[in-house]
Formats: sequence, C-alpha cells, structure tokens
Amino acid sequence: MIIQNLSIEMMGDAKKLLFENYEEALRSLPILPNDVCFPPLDPLFENGLGAAAFEDGKMIGFLSAYGPWGPVFCTKNTMGVYSPIHAHAAVRENRKRIYQRLYQAAAEKWARAGAASHTITLFDSDEDAREAFFEYGFGKRCVDLMRTTNGMDISSENIAFSELSKEESRQIRHLRKELNAHLSNSPAFMKSDENAIEGWLDHREADPPRVFAAWVKGEIAAYIEVQDDGENFITAHPSILNICGAYCRPEFRGQGVAHALLKYVLDVLKGEGIPLIGVDCESINPTAINFWKKYFAPYTQSLVRRIDENAIE
Repeated sequence: MIIQNLSIEMMGDAKKLLFENYEEALRSLPILPNDVCFPPLDPLFENGLGAAAFEDGKMIGFLSAYGPWGPVFCTKNTMGVYSPIHAHAAVRENRKRIYQRLYQAAAEKWARAGAASHTITLFDSDEDAREAFFEYGFGKRCVDLMRTTNGMDISSENIAFSELSKEESRQIRHLRKELNAHLSNSPAFMKSDENAIEGWLDHREADPPRVFAAWVKGEIAAYIEVQDDGENFITAHPSILNICGAYCRPEFRGQGVAHALLKYVLDVLKGEGIPLIGVDCESINPTAINFWKKYFAPYTQSLVRRIDENAIE
C-alpha cells in the first residue's frame, strides 16, 4: 500500500469509490434515495489536508477534511477539522487497515494545521471503518437517522397539535433555552456562553424553520422543528425533510406527548407528499438518542477524537 498526498487529479477515481460506498450503505438501508448528488469535491482535494491510498497503481481509498475552524464544539481555543461522508471512501477489502493508514497520514497534516479536534462521519453499516477509528482513539458523538413518513399507531388523547406561524414560534424561545440548558448537563456537556445562545435564538426567530407544537391544557408541552436540509448531502434530496430541533418539557415526559407530536408531524408531511424524514442527534444525549432510535433507523455515525494540544504545531 502506497500513501500519497491527495490531489485534484485523483478526484475521478475518488468519486467511483464514493459511489461504491454509497451503494453499500443503500443496501443496508434501502429507504435512502438512490439518486443523490455529491457536493463539490474540489475544496477537499485542493486544501492540502488529504491523503490517498494506492495498490498496484489503483486508488483503494482516500481521506480529506474541511477546516481547520474554531472554536470547535463550543470549546474555547480549540480548532478542529471535519471529514463528512463525501470526504472519504475505501474499497471493501482490507478497509480497516486502509483507513488507519490514511488517517495516520492525514492526521499529521491536520495537527500541523492546528487542529486538535478530529471529526469524521461514517456510514452506520461500515463496521470495519468504525473499528479502524475506534482503535485510534475516536468515540461516537452524533448520529443521522431516517424513516418514511408512514403513520404511527399512537394515541393522542387530551393533546392538541398545531403548526406555529413565524410570530407564534417566538412562544417557544424559553423552551429552546431549556433545551440548551439540558444539553449543557451531564453526560452531553454541550455548554455555550449566554451571548452565543441569545444570538442563536435571535437568528432562529428571524428565519425560523417550520415549528410543530403539542398543547396540553392550553400550554405548549413539546415542539418539533423541521427544515429542508440536515447535516449531510443526503438530507438535501427533495424527497426528504429534516427535524432540526425538538424538545419535550420534563413534566410531560413519559406521557406519550412527544410520540404523539411526532405522529402528527409525519401525518402532515405525508399529506404534503414528502416520503422521507431525517433527524440528527447527539448520541451523547441519552434523552434524544433513546427517543429517535425507537422510530428511526440510523445511517451515519460521527466520531470525534481530541488529540494532545502539545502535538499541535
């Protein structure tokens, strides 16, 4: 196996590997759309952060990333890089070793560029790739999931539902803040400073996604937000809408409110001719991952490694 610097001349071979890896994921979860379009790949081949693996003159894998940028994951003074599912691929045979050799070469560049946080998204079905990165110190942080909008058999007695207007969506500002507070606690520890939260809320209210609410005794008990795009290129497919936020107040959990609201959202979207719905969540947030995995099938995992800052040049 020969490792080389990734270059723009290699993009054609890399695209073939990407298609092969996507077809593999499609066989694992057939509801995924089969006519996806990859984002422009040029930046990944021109930024000097990539590596390619060859054997007998044939490309057998490549790995690149976007970045560095920061503060990554709201961590002060920490820069990171991110390798999404269209930034890497490898042949099936000996895949674990290919990814380990690629990461060894690429990570040297990432550290030299100042990135202490390394994130990569893999297809959920790719056990060899996942094992390769687990052995190199990565841990799971995020998950993308998908399902059809076919209905769910869930009771909604004593619960009312509505889609909020742009003006009405301001009513959930305090619930969005509650969600941020929830995420700052153990085990997620996703804590942003107050100014960043307020700025995010202002932006959210100025250009809100669609917001669906569940009402119990005249007050909003839970909400689900939906928009066109999600966290990867697959979510941009016209057959898919994506859940981009959700929260159920603690006093209403365990009463079927969030489940009934999800059913309502699915029914509305199916009535609009939308066949698929996606969601992404932090696997480090047990409340979220335990809920979504009841109704959605995972198709990606995002893994993160934080290297020693002493290794950063």
